[in-house]
Amino acid sequence: MRLEAKGLVLGGRLAGVDCTLESGAITAICGPNGAGKSSLLEALAGLLSLDGGTVELDGESIATLPPRERAMRLGYLPQEHEIAWDVPVRRLVELGRMPHGDRLAGPVDEALDALDITGLADRRAQSLSGGETVRVLLARVLAGKPRWILADEPLAALDIAHQLELLRHLRAEADRGTGVILVLHDLAHAMNHADRVIVLHEGRIAADGPPQEALSPERVAQCWRVAVKWIGEAGARALVAA
Repeated sequence: MRLEAKGLVLGGRLAGVDCTLESGAITAICGPNGAGKSSLLEALAGLLSLDGGTVELDGESIATLPPRERAMRLGYLPQEHEIAWDVPVRRLVELGRMPHGDRLAGPVDEALDALDITGLADRRAQSLSGGETVRVLLARVLAGKPRWILADEPLAALDIAHQLELLRHLRAEADRGTGVILVLHDLAHAMNHADRVIVLHEGRIAADGPPQEALSPERVAQCWRVAVKWIGEAGARALVAA
């Protein structure tokens, strides 16, 4: 399965972005503030009206896909983790099944278990902490069994234990063939857990490739304007000031 961006242009945010994303892998989108990361993710999810360019899902234009079909194939978690309805957590997660027209218990139970929130199932959604809210909203995405998971800063409100747990789960999803695309600010997580990193800078792709190449000290200095070095072994690297 393939998700392809062709010449994406969005005034002030994207300036001709081209990339082809393959399923079965974790792709991290990184870059300094204002680089266009969230805009690219929203465009890939078919949620933006672009000034130019197209997004294709397995050769079909996302713009022509019926909303229900698009929702079944693409699961999107926005950066703003807000819950509008104070319903029980289980009911909120069941909403991920809406595109399928069912409320199957199996996928819902799997999603609750995967995010370690089964114990929250009867809690009111608006009573949750920030970290719990993120996990519940991601469980809603997972319950829909999408072919692609697109998540904007899913680790931001989580403690380190739940960050690593979530990354392990997303790795398992990718190993099952799901395409996983994450906007990440934590470059160490991108280095250690992504198969591919796309670095955006001023609305353009500055690097695209394996993490060790895309996030080289030279590239970080160029885009983030800070001198750094990587320490540690592959898979457990940390970024420190040079």
